[in-house]
Parts: sequence; structure tokens; C-alpha cells
Amino acid sequence: MAAGEPVASAARPGRDLSPILTFRDGELFRDGAPHRVLSGSIHYFRVHPELWRDRLERLAALGLNTVDTYIAWNFHQRGQDAADFSGWRDVERFIELAGELGFDVIVRPGPYICAEWDNGGLPSWLTGVPGLRPRSSDAQYMAAVEEWFDELIPRLAALQASRGGPIVAVQLENEFGSYGDDSGYLSRLRDALVQRGVTELLYTADGPTELMLDGGTLPEVLATATFGSRAREAAELLRSRRDGEPFLCAEYWNGWFDHWGEHHHVREPRGSVGVIDEILEVGGSVSIYMAHGGTNFGLWSGANHDGRVLQPTVTSYDSDAPVSEHGDITEKGRMLRQRLEAFTGVVPPAVPEDRPVLAARRLFTTPAAALLPAMRAAGGDEASVSVSPASFESLGLDAGLVLYEATPILPNGASTLSIRGLHDRALVWVDGRFVGAVDTVSAAAGLELSGHGERVRLEVLVENQGRINYGPLLGQGKGILGAVQVDRRIVQGWRSRPIALAEWTSAELEAAVAGGEGVEGVEPGAAGFSTAVLEIDAAADTFLALPGFVKGFVWVNGFLLGRYWEIGPQVTLYVPSPVLRAGVNTVTVLELERSGEAIELREVPELGPAEEYIESFG
Repeated sequence: MAAGEPVASAARPGRDLSPILTFRDGELFRDGAPHRVLSGSIHYFRVHPELWRDRLERLAALGLNTVDTYIAWNFHQRGQDAADFSGWRDVERFIELAGELGFDVIVRPGPYICAEWDNGGLPSWLTGVPGLRPRSSDAQYMAAVEEWFDELIPRLAALQASRGGPIVAVQLENEFGSYGDDSGYLSRLRDALVQRGVTELLYTADGPTELMLDGGTLPEVLATATFGSRAREAAELLRSRRDGEPFLCAEYWNGWFDHWGEHHHVREPRGSVGVIDEILEVGGSVSIYMAHGGTNFGLWSGANHDGRVLQPTVTSYDSDAPVSEHGDITEKGRMLRQRLEAFTGVVPPAVPEDRPVLAARRLFTTPAAALLPAMRAAGGDEASVSVSPASFESLGLDAGLVLYEATPILPNGASTLSIRGLHDRALVWVDGRFVGAVDTVSAAAGLELSGHGERVRLEVLVENQGRINYGPLLGQGKGILGAVQVDRRIVQGWRSRPIALAEWTSAELEAAVAGGEGVEGVEPGAAGFSTAVLEIDAAADTFLALPGFVKGFVWVNGFLLGRYWEIGPQVTLYVPSPVLRAGVNTVTVLELERSGEAIELREVPELGPAEEYIESFG
């Protein structure tokens, strides 16, 4: 087999359980033959399952011989009930499909994955346990990990190459050296994988610095690097530390993700592919992150924190990848295909045709329930009653909104309402009158109120904008984690109602839009629910824009596309064809601040003004 040639995942009857990928003297072998891993990252949880095959075929057209995917624990186990491996969560089917298309598969089961995914893939019901220390040898944490691995790892082990499946390697944790130095934790994870049947190649992945490699590697486990530039330097560093190991870039960042309020990050195609040239020239293997990024549907997008403010990630995970969010082979993808064909001498499969897109149109919206009364109704009659506001975690709520209510006395004249420990953004009403929005920066500064020495009905709607997925604040809680104050006096006696937007069924969404008995309709331009009707002859992809709207959530036929926000950079939300149907379709918008009069379907995506990504290991 020529280096880099696409490989089939055929069964190997009678073979022992030794790994198919091995190495010696700095060279990688597949089944005894010299080999280069030419991989692309794709996440089954970011691609509608009816499009899995389509996206994998497009990765094959790039000339890749391997695909890799993270496995997001919280995607399979949002609550503490049994893990779900059905439907969209059927990761075994995704892996099998990749094998059917001739790919080797690398799996990255974490349990922590980062991935700009909510909470780094860890369930919030776990990280919300008081005193628990994630990503460590902490007994509570490891007990939960091992229980999860009891469910997950045997499913993966059965799909290893030694058993006739496509899995050729398994990653141990993820960039742990950027987080901690508990080598005992890594050793326990390694043992947990091996004890549950993993026999293929194990590896760690860390940034190419002494600090990160010191904390994230284990003896006798292949050490790999993640980076976006300076491949020769990374290769030299790894080879100086791990004599005899092959050079593998486990994540080559050929693009980058976006935060709300920033620019859309891109990498110039020629320079981006040039780094892959450099990796190959120094004898390395590579996995392109992302080869196809997909979408943070629902409320799965994570967040970063810069030490001062939360940086929530946008709904799109296009990542300026060779295969775009909606499946087009980009200029970068075409250049990559040519480069890999020249390197391997193998002509990749033909590039699939672009997917059909609906014609552009404008859909006028119909106002429904107003925001505050709708949220009161959606929160139901049952509420947590406590002295202090309840956190999302204590309410058993992973994502969405919480409506808090108290009845403080406002002093006569002017006073200031402040919220300590707000995570992440709040809308505030006094006696049903909207008085302002606050976030993590402005909450402590407060809102100016005017009272008459009487009790008022104070209502605070708090939005979880995505859980932190990277760094020391991983696992941080959501909601009001401190105190609400009127001047220096703490407001006590709260009712807290969880509003689980991400878990609503179509029927629950329809009930929320209707608002319930006695719920007033929204006035044009006001915050709240609105709907639009789309009639089509056949389903196709489209891109939804919300001019005139400010911030909120969008559903199509009961499917939660994700968040939108006028601060950008993302302007359009990708609507994959499987969520549409021939005939009548319903678009539902929950606007938190100011509604527009119409939504637009566009024929091309608009992800915002572009900015070249610059790598940093700060």
C-alpha cells in the first residue's frame, strides 16, 4: 500500500488482538506496511444523522483515509438516567458507516473533549456535584467516568480493527497538559480503556510546548501534538522527548471557531494547506480539525472565559473547514484534494454535487405570546422555593432559562438593583415592567430603580449562554450563584422556575407559543414568541436570517436550530433539509428583546466579517 492510500476496513479473521497501527524507529505502520494517517475530524453530534453519509462521502472526496470523532458524554446522557445510543446518538452506526465508505476511524472518547462543546462534553449533573473535581483522580468523578465507560467502551471495542471493524486508534483524554498534571488520572483512564477491551493504538494529544507535554503525556502511550502552525518545531520537540515515536499532528487547526461579538475566523487556503505540506515533508501524519465542522444545533455550543467576561460560542461550527457547514467543498478543500492526490498518487472519489438550496424569500411573522407571561406559563406552577435563587444545577436544568421571582421592598425614591454571581445574562422586570438587561460585567454595576417603600414583584429571567468548555473554569455553574441586592440589602425568599427549552417536545413548544390561558399576545416589535409559515414543494437546505430581531432562539418544525444574536458575527442559521418537509413548515422564534416583522431565507450563508486566525499558546 502506498503511503496515504485510502484503506478499507476489512475483517482480519484469525488475527490476534494486537493493534493494526504500530510504530518503530520513528515510523508508523498499518498492518505491517509503512503508513501515513491522513485524517479529518467530523463530529456525528454536529451533523444531522440523515446527512452522515453525505458528509463522509465529501471527506472521502478530499482524499483522506481516516476520520476521527469525539464522543460527547453529555450528548448521550443529559440527565442521570440511562445513556442513550439511539437515533442521532447511535455512534456505532456512524462508525460503521465510515467503515463502509473505506475509512479507518479514530475515536476520542474523552471523557473530556473540549471541542467548543457545552461543558467540554461533561454532563452538568456531574460537574454540578458540590466538591467534585473534574478531570482528576477525584473519587466521585472517576466513579462516574467508569460507569459511563462501562456503557460506552465495549461498544467501541467491538468495532476495533482487530475485530473486523474500522477503529484503529483511541485517544486518551484530550489536551490534559493544558489543564492539569495528575498523571495518576491519566493512568486510571488508560487502565479503564484497556480493561474494557481497547487493544488498538492509544495516544495522548497536547499542545507542542514543554509545559503541556509535561502534564499530558504518559510513558508507553504515543504522544501527539495539536497546533495550527510551525509543524517542524512541533516535530522536533516531540522527537526530542519521545525517541522512536512517529510524528502525528492529532489536530491541525486549519480554521477556527467564533464567539458572539467577534469576527468570523478564517485561514487563507494556500497557507493553510501549506502547513499540511510541512507536516508531510517532515514525515508526519495529520488529522485536520475540522475537516467538516457542522453545527451546534440546539443549545450545545460551549463558551470560553478570558478572565473577565464569558465568551459564548456561536451556533455555526463551520470553522472555515474544507467541507463547509452546509457541505460544499470549499477552495481550501479543492486545494487539499489536489495536494493529497499528488502525495498519495491515488485519485480520490469524485466530488459530490452541491446540495440543493431553497430559493430566497421573505416570511412575515405572526406575533404570539409575550415574553414574560409566556415564561411564567412555561415555568409551570411548580417552583423551587428557597431563601436564595436556585442554580440551574440544583434545579436539574442543563440548558435554557430560569425565571426567578421575589417580592422585595423598594425604598422610597431611587435605589440600585445588583446581581452578584450572575451566569450569564438576565432580563429584569418590576411589577411586570421591563427595567433592563444585565450580563456578567454590568450585573454588579446594577440597574437604577424607583420605589415607594412598598413590596414589588421582581422577576429575573436568566439565560445560560453555554457552559465553559476549556480552562480552569470548566464546570462552572449557571444561574444566579450569588445574591441579588437592593442597594446593600440582600433580597431573600425566591421562587425559581426552570424552562428547559432544549428539551421541549413539539407539543410543549406549541403550548409555550400559545402561552396558556390568560396569557397576552405580543405586540408588534415586542419580545416574545412569533411564528412564520413556509410552504415548499420539496425539502432542501436553506439559511435563515432574522433582520430586526435582537437575541433569541429559533425552531423549525419543532427542531431547535440554536441561538441567534444581532451582535454577530453569524447572521444566518443553517437549516439542513431533513428538518423541512414538502408542504407546510412552521418557523418559531423566541425573541428576548425586540422582535422583527419578518424572517428571511437566503441562498448562501452569512457568517460575518472575516478575520485571519492567529495561533496562540498563551
